[in-house]
Amino acid sequence: MLELTMASVSGTEEGATAGMLMAEAPSDPGAVLRVGRDESVCRLVTPDDWLFISRVHLEFLCGPEGIWQVSWLRGSQPDPSSEVRLIVGEYAQTVGYGGSVPLPRGGSGEIVIKDRTGPRSVNVGFYHES
Repeated sequence: MLELTMASVSGTEEGATAGMLMAEAPSDPGAVLRVGRDESVCRLVTPDDWLFISRVHLEFLCGPEGIWQVSWLRGSQPDPSSEVRLIVGEYAQTVGYGGSVPLPRGGSGEIVIKDRTGPRSVNVGFYHES
């Protein structure tokens, strides 16, 4: 099972959890959860006018062994207006534009999508049951 929580944070709201959204999916091969502005395909939807987030920005996909990975999908622009970081405890890793990173099984952490042009971010917490 993968559990996600998402909060959209701007400026002085740092650390606020109001408006938190949640989604989960079983760890079945091929299961998918998406984060972005397009509510027709994304389970967690960001504000529509937050253009630093693509229509489908992040995709969480469960592989054949029940291991989840997160991918930063390429959008319509050649250069992104955001940056994506995976944080697990003391460990932090930048996720490349168009890249994928496995999530630790039986672990939790956060993926932060930060606007490069202003003080806004989308924080997606995850818990991957073992």
